[in-house]
Amino acid sequence: MHEFLFGTYPYIALSVLLVGSVARYERDPFTWKTSSSQLLRRKQLVLGSILFHVGVLIIFLGHLVGLLTPIWVFDMLGITHGAKQLLAVLAGGVAGVMALVGGGMLFHRRWTDPRIRATSSFWDIAILALLLVQLVLGMFTIVVSLGHLDGYEMVKFMAWAQGIFTFDGAAASYIEDVALVFKLHLFLGLTIFLIFPFTRLVHMLSVPFRYVTLRPGYQIVRSRRQAPRRGNEPAE
Repeated sequence: MHEFLFGTYPYIALSVLLVGSVARYERDPFTWKTSSSQLLRRKQLVLGSILFHVGVLIIFLGHLVGLLTPIWVFDMLGITHGAKQLLAVLAGGVAGVMALVGGGMLFHRRWTDPRIRATSSFWDIAILALLLVQLVLGMFTIVVSLGHLDGYEMVKFMAWAQGIFTFDGAAASYIEDVALVFKLHLFLGLTIFLIFPFTRLVHMLSVPFRYVTLRPGYQIVRSRRQAPRRGNEPAE
């Protein structure tokens, strides 16, 4: 089971993330949005959204750089495993608290306001709940990490993550003996990748691929028609 969860499941999750995102953009571009509820209740949205998005962005970039940067790069820069671990604990702790507080505010707003809840889909609420659970697990991993400030526990996760992207058949074995909370955190993270294309999270891809490249004030509109509309034919 361990081999499947951390040796095979990552490829399933990442494949669905990639193919599903492209398919949704091509098939249903009008659903590629956040369905903002700003007009219904703005004050709590602004504060919660800022805390949540900034915190999650820091965490995501921290994981991306921390896990996928080759170990020899840190060695060349003179950054020890212990220093890297301490930085991850401090930065991750602050960002985690920000994201957890902001996410809690957003969840409370979406769950308790009748108007906002009425305009929310199942996945609007479910994905936010999953992200909050993931943040809580992440905070627990920080507590466990405090007992491994030598940094060698983190090296296992770096070897695993880099092994997945280099198709290392032994990748799963690198984290076989880590604490359960880390495995739960990794499994839920992969599951979030798996369902990513089918939720509002896809709007995260819009920033680098759409809003930066499109001219301000312009919007792409696509038709599902198989043939051009005739001049005397009413528009849909």
